[in-house]
Amino acid sequence: MSADGNWKITINTPMGAQTVDASITTNGDTFTGTTKGQMGEQSVEGKVNGDTLTWSTNITSPMPMTLEFTATVAGDNMTGNVKLGAFGNASLTGVRA
Repeated sequence: MSADGNWKITINTPMGAQTVDASITTNGDTFTGTTKGQMGEQSVEGKVNGDTLTWSTNITSPMPMTLEFTATVAGDNMTGNVKLGAFGNASLTGVRA
């Protein structure tokens, strides 16, 4: 399943839902892209394993931490999990924009 395209992703954090616009381009077992949200714009790159994407990103606000993402693509939908450093996990959902 191709994850290529633009996505609107919602992460259900302890501080409320955070929405991120993502653009993804796959290339074999890797992908690159950008995300735009409340924290600004960032480049992302990660791994593709079948219909599952994995990547991590560092944030500085509200405090410095590494977020670790796992998302499964099924058609025009995405579901997954974000590990919030020492603060547990948050679910994510996405729709192709």
